Amino acid sequence: MKPSEEFLEQGISQQNFKRVSCTTVVSLAYQSLGVVYGDLSTSPLYVYKTAFSGKLSLHENDEEIYGVLSFIFWTFTLIALLKYVFVVMSADDNGEGGTVALYSLLCRHARLSTLPNQQATDEKLSSYATDGSADTWQSSGLKALFEKHQRFSNMLLIFVLLGTSMAIGDGVLTPTISVLSAVSGVQVKIRELHENYVVLISCVILVGLFSLQHHGTHRVAFIFAPIVTTWLLCISSIGIYNIFQWNPHIFNALSPVYMLKFFRSTGIDGWISLGGVVLSITGVETMFADLGHFSSLSIKVAFTFLVYPCLILAYMGEAAFLTKHHEDIQRSFYKAIPGKIIFKHQINNIILFSSLVLILLIFHAEAVFWPVFIVATFAAIVGSQAVISATFSIISQCCALNCFPSVKIIHTSSKICGQIYIPEVNWMLMCLCLAVTIGLRDTNMIGHAYGLAVTTVMLVTTCLMGQVMITVWKQRIFIVVAFLLFFGSVELLYISACVYKIPEGGWIPLVLSFIFMAVMYIWNYGTMKKHDFDMENKVSMDSIVALGPSLGMVRVPGIGLVYTNLATGVPAIFGHFVTNLPAFHQVLVFVCIKSVQVPHVSENERLLISRVGLKEYGMFRCIVRYGYKDLQQENYDFENTLVSAIVQFVETEGEDESSREAGDMDIEVLHAPEHPVKNSNCNEKLKQSSYGTQVTKSGIRHPENFMLKDESLEILKAKESGVAYIIGHSYAKAKKSSTILKKFAINVVYAFLSKNFREPEVGLNVPHASLLEVGMVYYV
Repeated sequence: MKPSEEFLEQGISQQNFKRVSCTTVVSLAYQSLGVVYGDLSTSPLYVYKTAFSGKLSLHENDEEIYGVLSFIFWTFTLIALLKYVFVVMSADDNGEGGTVALYSLLCRHARLSTLPNQQATDEKLSSYATDGSADTWQSSGLKALFEKHQRFSNMLLIFVLLGTSMAIGDGVLTPTISVLSAVSGVQVKIRELHENYVVLISCVILVGLFSLQHHGTHRVAFIFAPIVTTWLLCISSIGIYNIFQWNPHIFNALSPVYMLKFFRSTGIDGWISLGGVVLSITGVETMFADLGHFSSLSIKVAFTFLVYPCLILAYMGEAAFLTKHHEDIQRSFYKAIPGKIIFKHQINNIILFSSLVLILLIFHAEAVFWPVFIVATFAAIVGSQAVISATFSIISQCCALNCFPSVKIIHTSSKICGQIYIPEVNWMLMCLCLAVTIGLRDTNMIGHAYGLAVTTVMLVTTCLMGQVMITVWKQRIFIVVAFLLFFGSVELLYISACVYKIPEGGWIPLVLSFIFMAVMYIWNYGTMKKHDFDMENKVSMDSIVALGPSLGMVRVPGIGLVYTNLATGVPAIFGHFVTNLPAFHQVLVFVCIKSVQVPHVSENERLLISRVGLKEYGMFRCIVRYGYKDLQQENYDFENTLVSAIVQFVETEGEDESSREAGDMDIEVLHAPEHPVKNSNCNEKLKQSSYGTQVTKSGIRHPENFMLKDESLEILKAKESGVAYIIGHSYAKAKKSSTILKKFAINVVYAFLSKNFREPEVGLNVPHASLLEVGMVYYV
């Protein structure tokens, strides 16, 4: 296995790359081109067209073209290179990036998590580590603000959901504008081709793209990188050719003076055109979100040494072409591709000569248009693929944080951590993409919508970074203020230009984000209210035992797994169960599956076993912990793993009292099996250990004369009798005194989501023959 593949298989984090060779970094940088930079590299297809789509088309003079190029250069340099590559990339959460990762980082350091069931034992996870440095007065003040005023934590959650919703909207708009812009280039050569055929071809490509998602991007990962590399070299080579062919003085436009001249000559029209200029940095947020697939260093190397110079040369070459061809502004990208290579200037520059040779070697012909058109179409598909995959990751993370209903998540790669496929989301994105493509048909209007979505996500990242700099990095306040003022003002300038375009397509991301945000917030609100109800109505184990004689309660053979949302105490649903059916199993285990504010939880820290009540009750609790980027394996052999963990707990119960904490009749033990059990021979292996077997599949080592305790043997015997799953179905209803809005949110929206998305037993892969469902209604 190659070094790069090995690190991908392990799930790449920043710690993994501290001792990685330069060869591995370069290899990962090359692979990142196909996954990370597809969206960013296809921006030249539509930037100039969208920027000059409004009244700015009346100002198509050289000075305006110079001004737009100057804005593109400095925006690309300041936001993409300076902010994201050199600052934001350093704010990773154990190697993971994105809005959710920043929020998770803040939750751990500022203790503002909205996740239920958070315990002090979670902070002992290896991935939960904080820097441990002393708080400054700024960081302590910010923490105190969130601790004292819960509404600020709720406002921050809403702010994060806004950025997340816009990022999901980006997953709708990126495939649409990328594919439609690439395909529309065919009209440059086939002028009689009707617009309806362009839309039809784009829709066919989109349907094909989404139909192939279930195969996973890993199957074509090594095809994607060469496509994007070829694309970047093509457009940079053509850019160099156009610079020396049409306007070698275009380098003067890099001076920021031309931005001032641009505003002076165009006024409000120039300000509005910034909504098109910002499209040059679409994809930088995807670059940060896909950080977990590679390393920060490899992404920085790829961007700094290849992506950045290639795109700058492409924009400069297109601008040089436009200074001599003002009439081709709406088809500038494809018009700038030379049909025949004509020399007007003497070639005395080695860079120009090398670029021309590259073109000739690639295409072996004078005609360059059709090869570039084909590469552009493939690059658009690659760029769309990257954003679709990022959308899957965002939805998965939101599910783990109780901000989205449960959906089916399929891991498409056994080697690359984080590559997943969500069928429901995939088909939803496809329908939305087709609706936008058919409904708008105009890349300019789609570009206006695209710009608003991208700038909003960037502003959310900037604000979260300000809090990270205070709370996590302990930076001085003037550094944080300078960061927020500088980058925040630039992004607000672009947002204001995009807001002006709301009637011309900018309303699309607003509607999409409002729908997604409403769904996420209502689901989070309903889930938290359900947890509050369970906490307020949990029952005492002593009271249930006391009712035993009067109810005629009996214990039946077998193991009963009671799934609950509580990490402590006995859920009300169990009391409801034994009151109506006064019998429960010989061994009873309360299972709580919860998410922790870390990206990943290692297998040897997954389970947290404790005893509920007295020893003779035969009751245990198992807390199963997942990070927000962990996948709950549907084929995971949970029964055998759980029994192994409980037996190990019983066998070591009296050996290390320091590892136990007593409270509410629960003994929390900070221990888990070293390895998950992945076959059905667990019981036999454990039985053999009582007759001299030294190593069991659960990772327990025993001396040759080791004998299992009687309680352990009873647990194994109960396992042979069968395992039953007891799952509660709680139905939420708004109180009669609630407002109309709350009644609509709970009784209509939340109820609809609960009934039509995945049921708990489906996500847990529970066999129907062993399933017992207990229904309850709770009022919020």
